[in-house]
Amino acid sequence: MATAHTFAPVAFTAAAHDSCEISTGEGYARHLNPGKQMNPDRPFTLVLSGGGLKGLAHIGVLRALEERRLVPSLVVGSSIGSLIGAAWAAGASPQRMEARALQVRRRDVFQVARADVAFRRLMAPALYRREPLDALVQGLVGDVTFRQLKHRLLVNTTDLHSGMQVMWGLPGLLDARVADAVTASCALPGIFPPREIAGRAYVDGAVVENLPVRLAASLGDGPIIAINVAAISIRRQAHETEGFAATYIRGLEIVMQTQIEGQLRDWTGPPLVLVQPKVEHISMFEFDRTPELIEAGYLATSQTLDQLDGSLHAIARGMHPTRRLRVLVDEGRCVGCGTCVVQAPKVFRLDARGKAEVLTPVQTWSPMDGAYVLNCPTDAISVRPEVTAA
Repeated sequence: MATAHTFAPVAFTAAAHDSCEISTGEGYARHLNPGKQMNPDRPFTLVLSGGGLKGLAHIGVLRALEERRLVPSLVVGSSIGSLIGAAWAAGASPQRMEARALQVRRRDVFQVARADVAFRRLMAPALYRREPLDALVQGLVGDVTFRQLKHRLLVNTTDLHSGMQVMWGLPGLLDARVADAVTASCALPGIFPPREIAGRAYVDGAVVENLPVRLAASLGDGPIIAINVAAISIRRQAHETEGFAATYIRGLEIVMQTQIEGQLRDWTGPPLVLVQPKVEHISMFEFDRTPELIEAGYLATSQTLDQLDGSLHAIARGMHPTRRLRVLVDEGRCVGCGTCVVQAPKVFRLDARGKAEVLTPVQTWSPMDGAYVLNCPTDAISVRPEVTAA
């Protein structure tokens, strides 16, 4: 059912990001609680990626930030990242969100749209009904508009007809219902029906940008803490990719990670702290791993902030944290396929025997570097920490 609003959506392309500006607006300032902010004059942006139920790790992220009295001045969310971000922006504590997450079962999210699938077949809008997701979002977020939130929030969606990225919560879009925008952001094409808002259909923002850091760099202030739960650094076994659902989900994981790697490669924006909770071994729609997911988000965020020595605003531009590693090639395993040279020509070359050779063995890696280790078809490439003598 369409929701009546008088505003027009604002679309963003990659070219528009660098020139876009936004003001905080008095509406947000009235709702902020200064007593809970660590440094009100030193803002930062929190970006929460999509990734199915793996995004429950975001609850642990918020708990780690709360312990350090770090309150983001802006939260930007995609898919489940928008749901967790919206619940927090509406006033829910990490503890309340965790308690609710532990109660969620598969039937609370996924109920097959039997009538549509049976009678409309390929014309069915999606495999699952919209009502369970609507109820879940409404229960967490409530019936509020972006203007009424306690914290500033942007929800990442995609206009299905134009293919443009639309960020709800921008000036001109503050009177939209947050629940509508979040439901749209969670509407993975083919899984859930598109969400109609003001006569237009919207789907998951991850279709365009699963980890919207470029937009956050344009619209936020200070450093960015970006949480990526879509990493795929673990290979799936054959039985884990059998059947339509498993194949579709694995395809989504690969697309999302490839997209994120592309946009973060050679990052030149403001300081970016990338946190990647260790959840890659968990499927996107596993309902019995909630405590593990939340704890993974908490640990990854705590450990990353500890590496920064608590000085979030003292870090330089670029991606953080970094680490020194030695890149190794097992000549016995290397078959000279050249994949590593194609992917990282500044790191590898083929020697006279046709074997991979590392040009600079000791390297400083950001969290996005080193994809060629996983992509080596014979597992000939490995790394080990490099300890530099004092």
